[in-house]
Amino acid sequence: MATLQVFDKPMCCSTGICGPKVDPVLPTFAADLAWLKDQGVSVERYNLAQQPQAFVAHDDVKNALNDEHALPLVRVNGHIVCKGAYPSRQMLASWCGVSLLTPLAVAEPAGGTCCGSTGCC
Repeated sequence: MATLQVFDKPMCCSTGICGPKVDPVLPTFAADLAWLKDQGVSVERYNLAQQPQAFVAHDDVKNALNDEHALPLVRVNGHIVCKGAYPSRQMLASWCGVSLLTPLAVAEPAGGTCCGSTGCC
């Protein structure tokens, strides 16, 4: 399965969903990342204010920081796929090889048919 890394600009907390002015994109993006984790994607998220070492540990991320509009930056499997904006769930799913359509599991009753062992009434 894919590994997704998000490199955020400096924020007061790990998700940016705090303080008096919350960017309305951040709660949606946090939910999208949680959804990806539920789909089996390995998700790593780094905040420049709290984890600067993660930003210099990767040459492509470190080089991208020369552009003042590079953050947020998203990498999938070690390759930068997005800079300067938070991508949509559809984009994240596409990059990570995850289907947006999750089939519903329908449990069959113990009797083996929809009407059970006694048949339909």
